[in-house]
Amino acid sequence: MTPWTYRNPVRVSFGWNALDGIADLLAGRAYALVTHPDPPLAPHVERLIARAGAPVAVVDQVQPNPSLAMLQGACQQLQVASQPAQVLVALGGGSVIDTAKFLAAGAGDWRSVADHLRDGAPLTTAALPILAIPTTAGTGSDVTRWATIWDPEHARKLSLARDDLYPEAVLVDPALTVALPWSVTLASGLDALSHALESLWNVNANPISRGLAVAAARDILAGLAGLRANIGDLDARERMSLGALRAGLAFSNTQTALAHNISYAITLEQGVAHGLACSFCLPDVMEAALGADLQCDAALAQIFGDLSEGSARLRAFLASMGVSTDFQDYGLTPERWLALVTEASEGPRGRNFIGALARFPFPSPAASSRAGVQA
Repeated sequence: MTPWTYRNPVRVSFGWNALDGIADLLAGRAYALVTHPDPPLAPHVERLIARAGAPVAVVDQVQPNPSLAMLQGACQQLQVASQPAQVLVALGGGSVIDTAKFLAAGAGDWRSVADHLRDGAPLTTAALPILAIPTTAGTGSDVTRWATIWDPEHARKLSLARDDLYPEAVLVDPALTVALPWSVTLASGLDALSHALESLWNVNANPISRGLAVAAARDILAGLAGLRANIGDLDARERMSLGALRAGLAFSNTQTALAHNISYAITLEQGVAHGLACSFCLPDVMEAALGADLQCDAALAQIFGDLSEGSARLRAFLASMGVSTDFQDYGLTPERWLALVTEASEGPRGRNFIGALARFPFPSPAASSRAGVQA
């Protein structure tokens, strides 16, 4: 039996009103607040400051899919702090937490981190510690060491990865997600579902990550169904937050796989929100994964039951959420779809996939015959 390990150093606090523990985590340290400018976050910001005191700086111009240009402005906001920040508090969704990681990696020095991402230049400064407070249930950035940065000028996605970018602690408070509209709830929830499933059909999967992923997928499927029926369902909100946390803990050790590698080009080329871009093809990816690994199949059966109907059940679930699983609905031709999936299988996340493109349900026999390549 091949030895396996599981590691995640993030201190996790979960539950209603978990945000109230922020002062204890800060322990008197001067902090800079990283957040979104959206008005719905204002009450959470006020609540945080009431418990933690005033920040030495506020970085509040974070936009979705953080780009290098946006991050340069964020660094400038950090540099005008009234005193040096000893810790960054990230209050928001994945874009906020990823922005905080970029700021932490260079201690506010934009150029050093940008050069590292573009050219591999070494980063010699230890990262500032981060306290993460997610306001969506989906991204998993609060318990991982990675940040996704976008470089639209060169049509590429960049990944920042360092062990000291694991947040020091995370406060997962379902109350912060209650006011989210359905569109954000769905997109972030589907991202979390993708994290869970992709950590199963993954060469890096292990017994702990599988257990977390199965529980996460069950939570997210039930939570999304509950919120689709009643957006005010508090139990469903709690399940979504717990599911997203479990999914993050799962893929913090495995990374993602083929569906995420597919999604990057779709987001860049078509402007499709990340959660949709990485999830609409999950039934197809599942078909390519089935039969490749008995432990993966057993885990998927715990989620979907009879696997002869597993991908159909997932497809029907996505349809019930109003999500099309037809690649053409995302602006892709059959030729581009074939090329995109084939290219993604050779990418860094695609190589984590246990399946084979020969089993991927491409739209025509001609396309399938060209796809007999191991992913």
